[in-house]
Amino acid sequence: MNQVILIGRLTRDVELSYTPSTQQPVAKFTLAVDKPRREGQDQGADFIRITVWGKQAETCERYLSKGRQAAVQGRIQTGSYTKDGVTVYTTDVVADRVEFLGGGQGGQSGQERGRGSAPRDNGRTGGSGNSRANNSYNNPDSRFGFNDFDDLPDTFEAAEDDIPF
Repeated sequence: MNQVILIGRLTRDVELSYTPSTQQPVAKFTLAVDKPRREGQDQGADFIRITVWGKQAETCERYLSKGRQAAVQGRIQTGSYTKDGVTVYTTDVVADRVEFLGGGQGGQSGQERGRGSAPRDNGRTGGSGNSRANNSYNNPDSRFGFNDFDDLPDTFEAAEDDIPF
């Protein structure tokens, strides 16, 4: 089985391009995923290259930006190429699903870039309306160390213009 799930923050804005022959959209970005914290050491992060295809690629380019938090589900893909006579090996994640999580830190949101905004709740509140609860049952993000949701409203009201599709 080849399946991976990652949660992290974008290190730069999404790069969208189209395949030459079929004009299929393809988006690429890098996700900084925190490493487990070890006693006496800095936490550090792994930088994982992500590739997204199709309509979801265009949606990612529209709503994700540097600093935004995202969850990615997909598969690992390895490859290699030769550069100046040296073989370079690559490891990427080809995403099947990308979910937009909390707002960015230090980066521009999609709204600031003039592109609208994505839904902000993403099921985190479990219908309770209390996104700031500290126990992991009510706030699954706390299990992963993401407790910086001070900018989120206490309640969520969906509107048609909030839906990215």
